[in-house]
Order: sequence, then structure tokens, then C-alpha cells
Amino acid sequence: MAVSPDYRTYPRASAATTAAVLDAGLRAYMLRVYNWMTSGLVLTGIVAYAIANTGLIDAFYPMVATPMGMARHPSALAMVSIFAPLAFVLVLSMGVNRLSHTAAQTLYWLFCAAMGASLTNIFLIYTSESIVRVFFITAATFAAMSIYGYTTKADLSRWGSFLMMGLIGIIIAGLVNMFLASSALQFAISIIGVVVFTGLTAYDTQRIKATYVQYAYAEGPEGAAKRSVYDALSLYLNFINLFMLLLQLLGNRNNS
Repeated sequence: MAVSPDYRTYPRASAATTAAVLDAGLRAYMLRVYNWMTSGLVLTGIVAYAIANTGLIDAFYPMVATPMGMARHPSALAMVSIFAPLAFVLVLSMGVNRLSHTAAQTLYWLFCAAMGASLTNIFLIYTSESIVRVFFITAATFAAMSIYGYTTKADLSRWGSFLMMGLIGIIIAGLVNMFLASSALQFAISIIGVVVFTGLTAYDTQRIKATYVQYAYAEGPEGAAKRSVYDALSLYLNFINLFMLLLQLLGNRNNS
């Protein structure tokens, strides 16, 4: 005997299928974001290491005679490299609606290379062993907080204003300490900074997840490809800042 189909099950099946497709798309999107971020970190590391361990170091930090003997000091090129990443971030931020995804990707690679040049001096200040050790500590901390941000059911959006206030406070305190040169203030900045960027890692991961779910069907492949670069940039900046702050706290300085 033929049985009539129960059409009441169709919407339920459709909703389940839609949720499965959305979940698969989210995982693929997050993988793309993490790939962008990781590739950018690799490029940054390669550029920094290459400059620090080749003759290029003399162009960025030439040896200069001082009352204490010969020492490396930043050249004009080094100063340009220090501020260049900020210029790229501003261009990417202001051009978010005008840049194509190809242009955004190109600027992202240039930004990561410029960041590598700006970080060359860490190889002059800290031992290679401590740089590697702190990098893995940073990677473990970042991964744990990013996984938390992705999986938690808690709403982390309420952290946003608090973390942004902390970030602004760190920037202001850092500018003030450029003139005060207080080791105690710098230590406090580093401690607070680690807390802020650890929190931002979880917050931004959840924000990226929520944004994808919100715009999954409203934007085409071009929009998603461009947005993945900006999302990767957010996580990249969290990682770099967390690494630098932990290096100030845990890094071993060169004796020379």
C-alpha cells in the first residue's frame, strides 16, 4: 500500500541541510583565514631573519662609533620600515570597500614583508633561542584562545569595549613611556598588553565566526575572499602584538 509522504518533515530536513551547509562553509572560511594569517607570519619571519643574518643588516642597522664602542644604530631605512606597516594598515582599513580582493591580498603580503623588516631588531636585542621559545609560547596561547573563541557559547561581544579601552590605554602609556623610559611602566604595559591581546584573540575569533554566519548568503565569492584577508589581518596583528609583549617579558637579551 502506498504511503503518502509527510510533508511536515520537509522544512525540518531543509533547515538541517542548510545548517550543515553553513557549518561546512564556516569551517572552510575559518581555514582560509588561518591559512592567510599563518602564511603572513611565515613571510614576516623569513624577511626578519634574512635581513638580520645577511649583509642587509648593515643597511638597516649600521655599526656606529659611540662612547661605549661600536654599536648598531637604526638607519633612515630602519625608521621607514618601522612605520611602514602602519601605513599599509591604514590603506587596507580605509580602502575596505574600494579595493578588489586581489589588491587587498597584495597589500596584505606587502604589509607582512614590511612588518618583517620592522622586526629585524629583535634578533639584535634577544637571543635566537629565546625568540623561538617565546614564539611557541605565543602560538600555544593564541591557539588556545582562538579555539575558545570559536567554540564557546558565551557572548564575548561585551568584551569589545573593555578590550578597546585597554588597547587605547596601552597605546597612550607606550607613547608617554617613550619620553619617561620607565622600566616599571614598561613592565606594566607588557602585562596589561598580554591580557588585552589574549582577550582580543578570543573576541576576534568569535566576531569572525558571527560575521560569516551573518553575511554567508549576502556576499559573493569576491566579497568573502576580500573579507578573509581583513579577518586574517586582525588575527595576525593580535599574534604579533602578543608575541612582542611576551618577548619583552620572557626574552633573554644578548650580552653584546
